[in-house]
This record gives sequence, structure tokens and C-alpha cells, in this order.
Amino acid sequence: MGVLDIGSNTGHLLVVDAFRGGPPVAAFSHKEPLRLAQHLEGHTMTDEGVRRLVAFAREARDAAADQGCTDVIAFATSAVRDADNADDVIAQVNDATGLDLQVLAGEDEARLTFLAVRRWFGWSAGRLGVFDIGGGSLEIAAGTDESPDVAQSLPLGAGRLTRDWLDSGRGTDELRLHVRAQIANGAGAILRGGPFDRAVATSKTFRSLARVCGAASSTEGPFVRRVLKHADLRPLVEKLRHLDHAEVAELPGVSVDRAHQMLAGAVVADATMSLFGVEELEICPWALREGVLLERLDHL
Repeated sequence: MGVLDIGSNTGHLLVVDAFRGGPPVAAFSHKEPLRLAQHLEGHTMTDEGVRRLVAFAREARDAAADQGCTDVIAFATSAVRDADNADDVIAQVNDATGLDLQVLAGEDEARLTFLAVRRWFGWSAGRLGVFDIGGGSLEIAAGTDESPDVAQSLPLGAGRLTRDWLDSGRGTDELRLHVRAQIANGAGAILRGGPFDRAVATSKTFRSLARVCGAASSTEGPFVRRVLKHADLRPLVEKLRHLDHAEVAELPGVSVDRAHQMLAGAVVADATMSLFGVEELEICPWALREGVLLERLDHL
């Protein structure tokens, strides 16, 4: 099976060996930094953005076929979801590729990420709090079952905030207040359910922040316990304010493509941990793509 994830920053095809009752095992990966959020003019996806998306979708379709895929689940998240011409963009991609690309709603994104985390840690994790910083949105979910009691999607992605706030000349202090107000506005619905037995983070932004703060590298495998401690994150936010993009890219675990948005991501992570009273986030290697696959397997 394959899953094609069209995010705000990156297009990613993941091919897995999957069967019901077992974990999806990654067999092949193909990704490209599409930067679709940068191809939004106002709220409209530009012709160049659509062209890049169609070209990548064709590449991904062909790569999946070469790997013997009989099923490709294709979905788009924040950048396409936010576009006024989303229906036209989706139609162009599907007409050109024969795929069935669908827009994934923000709450579904949070719900499916939660499912992946629940399956990874199991029932012994108790009440889970799950946080995912994407390029366009922040997903938050909490609950004791496989489906969360509360699932939220906030327009606080690292790429979006970098573009709309930091690149436009507004300062980090102003961004910090904006982020905290947005998160606090919906925090009550999650906090009323009680404390988390386990607080978990997914996504490249959280993984990179944890790596900079001393977590094990990806070369050590998925089963090594990795955590992001708030005590380590707070000084990192201040450090990132004084580094240029090239210097950020030299930090461990930070790619050149994402270096420009690490400050915004760190501000969101800091606000999240502070407002929910979380001193430590455990990093989960499974996230949205695995959640999508697991739900498909459940329905086969």
C-alpha cells in the first residue's frame, strides 16, 4: 500500500508492507519540498503551485507503481485545504494522474494522528495528549480511546507563522503572544478531561527540536525513546532568535529546507508545553501517514 501526503512544505509518498493486525512496515519513501504554502497568493493556489503539485503527483504515482503498489491513498492538508480554489486544484491533480486525491479536514488530521500514536504506545499509555506542528497548522488531540475525545486544528503551522509573521517584519515577542492566545482559546476543552498520562509529539518540527536538545538521531532506529524537555526548549527559543538560517541548518537534526521555520516552530512548541503544563513530550515515530494507513487497514 502507498500513502501520498501533500503537506504545506513537503510532498511525501510512503510505500509500506501492510496487513491487518500488523504494523505498516516502511518499504520505500519518495519526497520533495514542494513549499505549496509559498504558492498561495492571498488564499488562491498559483498556477506554478498547481504545476509543481501535478508534476510531483505524477512522479509519486509512477514510483508507487514501480514498487508494486495496488492501493495508493492520497490526501492533501493545510495548504490545499486553505486555498479558495482547492476544488479546482484537486480536480486538476486527479485528472492528470488518475489518483483520488482528497482534502483532509483539520480535525481528521488530528484524529488520525492520534490513532497512530495510540497504536504505537498502546492502551497502557492511558489518557494521551498528542501534539503535531505541521507547515500550516497545529493539531492537538486528547483522549483515552482510539478516537480522541477532543481534536483541534489551529492555524499555527511553522511555515504559515514564518511567512505571515516573521518574514513580514513582526517580531518574535508579538508572535509569541498571538500563538498563546490561539492555543489558550481552545485549551479548556482539552484540560477539562483531566491530566495526560502521556504527552506525545509527532512531526518533523518536534523531532528536529528534540534532536537539537539532545535526543538520539534517526540512525539509532525508531525504538529508542526520544523526549523533548521544556527545560531544554525554553533556552533554545532564545538561541534561535539570534541565529540566521544558515546557522540554524547546522544544528543537529535540522534540514536546510526547514531551517527558516524552526524559530516559529519552537515558539509554538514552547507555548503548547507551557499552556498544557507539560514538562516532557515523548516523540512518536508514527504520525498522520501511519494513521491514514491504519484506518484503511481497519476497514478492509
